[in-house]
Amino acid sequence: MDKGLFSILIPTWNNLRYLQLCIRSILTHSRYAHEILIHVNEGTDGTLAWVKQQGLKYTYSKENVGVCYALNGLRPLVSNPYILYMNDDMYALPGWDVALLDEIEAIGHKKFFLSGTLIQPRPFFCKSVIAPADYGQSVDTFEEERLLREFKSLPHGDWMGATWPPNVMHRDVWDLIGGYSVEFSPGMYSDPDLSAKLWHAGVRMFKGVDASRFYHFEARSTGRVVKNDGSTQFLRKWGITSRTFMNEVLHRGEPWQENAWLSARSFKGNVLRSKLKRALTIFKDVGMRNIWE
Repeated sequence: MDKGLFSILIPTWNNLRYLQLCIRSILTHSRYAHEILIHVNEGTDGTLAWVKQQGLKYTYSKENVGVCYALNGLRPLVSNPYILYMNDDMYALPGWDVALLDEIEAIGHKKFFLSGTLIQPRPFFCKSVIAPADYGQSVDTFEEERLLREFKSLPHGDWMGATWPPNVMHRDVWDLIGGYSVEFSPGMYSDPDLSAKLWHAGVRMFKGVDASRFYHFEARSTGRVVKNDGSTQFLRKWGITSRTFMNEVLHRGEPWQENAWLSARSFKGNVLRSKLKRALTIFKDVGMRNIWE
C-alpha cells in the first residue's frame, strides 16, 4: 500500500466501539496508508489503553475539551500535506480516499475545502446527506455487508457548501486560518465558523464529493456536554446568521455548480435581518465554559 497524503484527525470521547469500527474501516477501505491521529478525551472506557496498544499517534486530556481544542492540539503531530477531520462514529466506504485525492489533483491549487458525502439512517434537514438510508443505528445493529453491497447505488451527486466532517484542506490553509476557533468550544457551530474563516481567507471551492462516501451512525456525544450558544456567537462574530451564510453564500446541499456562490437578491434581505438579530443579542449572555477549571 502506497503512503497516503492525508493526516486523519479523529477526536473521541469514551466511544471505543465506534472508534474501533471507524479505524478498521479506514484501514480496510483506503487505497493509501494514511496517518491516523487520535485525541482521547478522558478515555475511561478503555479507549486510551486501546489506542496505546494499537501504536497510534495520539494526544490526551483527562477531561473532555471539545472538538476545537482536540483538533488544534493534534496539528503538531501532522506530517502529511492534507488534514482530514473525521468523527469517531463514521465508517469510511471503499474508494473514499481515491475520490478526494482525484478531486484535489483536478483542482490544482491549495485554496479548497472538500467534504465527503454522508449516508445517515435517519431523516436529515440538509440535502448534502443521503438520508434516510438505514443500515443500522448502532454498532450492534450495523448491517455492514448490506451497506457494502448497496452504498454505490444510492443516488446523490456532488454538492455545494462543504462544511462538516469528513472534511479536508491543505495544512498550509489550516495554518493560515488558525484551525478551529476555540471560542466555539465545546464545538457547536465550529463547522460553519471554519467555513466562514476559509471564505474570508479567499477560499471559494467548497465542494462535497459524492464518490467519497461515509456511513454516519449519528451516535454523537453532544447530549453529554454543556453546549455553547454557537448560533449567537456566529452572528456576533460574522454579522450574519449561520443559516444565511450556509444557504445564501455557500448554498450548502445544492447540486454542484461552478462559481455559483452568491444569490445577491435574497442575500441582501437576509443580511438586513441578520443585522437586526445581531443587535438583539446585546440582551443575551452566551457565556464561555472554562475548561481549565
